[in-house]
Amino acid sequence: MIKANETEGMIFDIQRFSVHDGPGIRSIVFFKGCPLRCQWCCNPESQNFNTELMLVKENCIDCRRCENICPYGAISFTPEITIDREKCVDCGACAEVCYSEALTMVGEKRTVSDLIFELKKDEIHYRKSNGGITLSGGEALAQPELATDLLAACKAEGWHTAIETTGYAPAHVLEKILPHTDLVLLDIKHLNSVKHREYIGVPNKMILQAAKVIAEFPGTELVIRIPVIPGFNDSKHDIGEIAAIAKLLEAEQLHLLPYHPYGMNKYGNLGIENRAWAFDTPSEESLEQLKQVVESMGMTCKIGG
Repeated sequence: MIKANETEGMIFDIQRFSVHDGPGIRSIVFFKGCPLRCQWCCNPESQNFNTELMLVKENCIDCRRCENICPYGAISFTPEITIDREKCVDCGACAEVCYSEALTMVGEKRTVSDLIFELKKDEIHYRKSNGGITLSGGEALAQPELATDLLAACKAEGWHTAIETTGYAPAHVLEKILPHTDLVLLDIKHLNSVKHREYIGVPNKMILQAAKVIAEFPGTELVIRIPVIPGFNDSKHDIGEIAAIAKLLEAEQLHLLPYHPYGMNKYGNLGIENRAWAFDTPSEESLEQLKQVVESMGMTCKIGG
């Protein structure tokens, strides 16, 4: 049997000194892998559950060490560096010899004890600011063993714990994680399940069931977040429907998160299709109008996380 501090999972980043995604100064642990495929995703490197090769062509210094070392002949210069993704198996040999970091591997296996050692480096900031640790992704609930044991270890250190989640997980997973979670930041993107599946790849039934489980769990604060996507859910009707659900759940707050195009270059860097270009950033005026809709229903609303 694996001990809790040896539980292992795939992480792709740790962001320090964050003042979002929970109170105080926080460290955000980004889990790799997500069962959803939101068309506007700004972190495509978070979607795949495995380690991936990322290419930033602007960093290439044309030394061609990668081309010479690749055992599968997946790298060529024609004349600039090119990766044949059908040949590439993400072995990482090229990234190991790339001094300019044009080639990097995204994602690595980390254990709970390893992560706690890393997070302790900023412990003084958590304590002085009443901050803590937030799990994000990807989707942390898709790696329930690591999420549960890491949150439990953080609580044992006396840190505030939060999870930013799509809620796409069965009740039994939530029931293991919630006892170690002070705050849940839950995305609800649309109440029309057909439209939800069309734009996100999955229906919303499990997410709405998760919202109910979280809301009824004692001692865990719930904040509903809506990523505001023009053409998908930015009407007053759509936002009003979600706000009504949030009110029934007695959520502490509702956050409107405006879509932004940051990170769109990462699709090309990973060699995957980018559909996020099709969306516009909502105007400040439209966001204020949506905020007024939420507040008219007696809920506290905030634009941004």
